Amino acid sequence: MSNDNIIKFMNNSSLYIANINQSLKNTKSEVLVDFIHSDMACVTAITNKVMAQSDLYIIENYIKKVDDINTINVEAL
Repeated sequence: MSNDNIIKFMNNSSLYIANINQSLKNTKSEVLVDFIHSDMACVTAITNKVMAQSDLYIIENYIKKVDDINTINVEAL
């Protein structure tokens, strides 16, 4: 991601956290995203507990839909 994209992504991070948490809540998950960090190499989401594969899928798909990032580089680790 370019520096401009990182700044734009981080400026909107609280909105992204709220939307991701709402999506997780809708699936009756107990996982919440507490913090999102972005740098040139990746986007990191910090959660309140260890998550299941389904929770990771929800977070990954939401981040892929965000217009501020290059989705080619998004993959779950």
